[in-house]
Amino acid sequence: MGLNKKSVDDINVKGLRVLCRCDFNVPLKDGKITDENRLVAALPTIKKLIADGGKVILCSHLGKVKTEEDYTTKTLAPVAARLSELLGQEVKFAADREVVGPNARAAVEAMKDGDVILLENTRFRKEETKCGEEFSKDLASICDVFVNDAFGTAHRAHCSNVGVASLVDTAVVGYLMQKEIDFLGNAVENPVRPFVAILGGAKVADKLNVISNLLEKCDTLIIGGGMAYTFLKAKGYEIGHSLVDETKIDYCKEMMEKAEKLGKKLLLPVDSVMVDAFPNPIDAEIPTYVYDADVMAADKEACDIGPKTIELYADAVKTAKTVVWNGPMGVFENPILAAGTKAVAAALAETDATTIIGGGDSAAAVNQLGYGDKMSHISTGGGASLEFLEGKELPGVAAANDK
Repeated sequence: MGLNKKSVDDINVKGLRVLCRCDFNVPLKDGKITDENRLVAALPTIKKLIADGGKVILCSHLGKVKTEEDYTTKTLAPVAARLSELLGQEVKFAADREVVGPNARAAVEAMKDGDVILLENTRFRKEETKCGEEFSKDLASICDVFVNDAFGTAHRAHCSNVGVASLVDTAVVGYLMQKEIDFLGNAVENPVRPFVAILGGAKVADKLNVISNLLEKCDTLIIGGGMAYTFLKAKGYEIGHSLVDETKIDYCKEMMEKAEKLGKKLLLPVDSVMVDAFPNPIDAEIPTYVYDADVMAADKEACDIGPKTIELYADAVKTAKTVVWNGPMGVFENPILAAGTKAVAAALAETDATTIIGGGDSAAAVNQLGYGDKMSHISTGGGASLEFLEGKELPGVAAANDK
């Protein structure tokens, strides 16, 4: 995978029209932004382009656009208003339902060096997600240079990240993308060892290729969360009513054999926290029971790793130099069943290793527990980071010019 990409530091955009694809897919409630982390994260790249004296044209998608009402509720207008405040200068909003329409073209035409405009939600154009040529050409027609700083959509080939990149001479990555490539890409392709990977979450099916790829790359692979019980069943253990993917039992056996053959450690829970039935509502107070992995109760369901497993996993992290974590250890939405996930987060916060959190629920857990600033890198893209861990080439990364 070619990971040596040109970035905004390799070019100067003075006097040029720069289309910068950001990730402004923020949660909105009644037209108000409820979490502006993604806007703040985009500022360094935007400020660099302004400081260069570029004519900065920002674009992003927001949610999925399916109904007529979405054209009203999923407009990026509130983002333009908030970005103006964050940047301390006007971000002019180009309100065109066709994204690159008369408003956008007039606004771009009138730009001075250092000006910023924001285009409407790229998904207002149906061809966006199909990488349709017409919309890609429209985007390319208003810029000289393309900067991709949206890692969250890097695993998708859309007009606003891949289509347009193929039509301009200069396509580079922004600071956020660069950081994702540096940490996630290099952790997997060229890690400082020992390299420990921790995988959790509910389903084996979601992580099939990740498990297989990481076994080849890491020194120790730790499995937690619901998918651990398919592995334990593959070992012949009683797992009660715990989550299991019956169709993946042979796959789990293969992976355990693969680990042995490659001389890799594959760690599974040695004890589990079990409950009489899955909590309903999910944060309900319920009694819990701890069982060793080889004597689990047939009438109960495992919903978190137990205290011995917590110790085993924390010890494995202590000796690591690189740790990648994707997926919670249990039903962490319930405070009683969050102990395993919390303990893993705490172990990562205490280690000197490079710690990389692969987006999604793990990122949410780390941030909720207040450990965010203790991690080397928290990925901004759940799906994209998983595909990186699978060793796949991401279209949004591949589309940028090589150094």
